[in-house]
Amino acid sequence: MSGEWRSARVEHIRGLIVSAEPEMVEESKWRKPSNPDGVPTFSLDGLVCTLETYKDKVKVTFAKGASLPDPAKVFNASLTARTRRAVDVKENDVLDDDAFMNLIRAAVAVNRE
Repeated sequence: MSGEWRSARVEHIRGLIVSAEPEMVEESKWRKPSNPDGVPTFSLDGLVCTLETYKDKVKVTFAKGASLPDPAKVFNASLTARTRRAVDVKENDVLDDDAFMNLIRAAVAVNRE
């Protein structure tokens, strides 16, 4: 199995984030020897989410995910965490782009409260 699918997923998700909130700021944080590129973070009036790549998935962790409405049930990881929620996307998963962008917009709205 090639790892190229992860790069394509990351680029697709990055595009959704910026499409949902064009003023979003992307930075790389938490660089360390085992991850010299760091973790892509997306912020607008505070941290919105991080975008990490693992062997079997791409994970988008929403900093304040537990505060967000998720009627489409996009969140599928960290569901019992107190503050955060995550979306794990595996190679053959279908991501609901519109519902995902709604989560991004909701996260920014929470940051602005």
